[in-house]
Amino acid sequence: MKRSEFKRLVREALAEIPEQFCQALENIAVTVEDAPRPHIARQLCLGKRDLLLGLYQGVPLTKRDTGYGNVLPDKITLYQKQIEALYTEPDAIKRAVRRTVVHEIAHYFGIEEKRLRDLGMG
Repeated sequence: MKRSEFKRLVREALAEIPEQFCQALENIAVTVEDAPRPHIARQLCLGKRDLLLGLYQGVPLTKRDTGYGNVLPDKITLYQKQIEALYTEPDAIKRAVRRTVVHEIAHYFGIEEKRLRDLGMG
């Protein structure tokens, strides 16, 4: 899939986020890359066969205090080639993008990986 089409799917997924959640999103960038960079893979202890579909990097809302400010934007990265390695049909890719966007936004709100799995979003 062309990068422009994949980015369109990301924009569509973001547009589907309920308004009350969108209003709470501040100082956050959403990007697309092919795969995690080597330093990210090492930091997360990913093996060569491990696929990471998305990553939230930042300070979750639940961990911010009065000293939080003047920081770079939090970042959500979707890994296009990793998603495409698991899903080949356009509709499946679209669903995976949406699920990954929601999953990473949940991390922004402070929802941990275990809780996301319990909710069926892991």
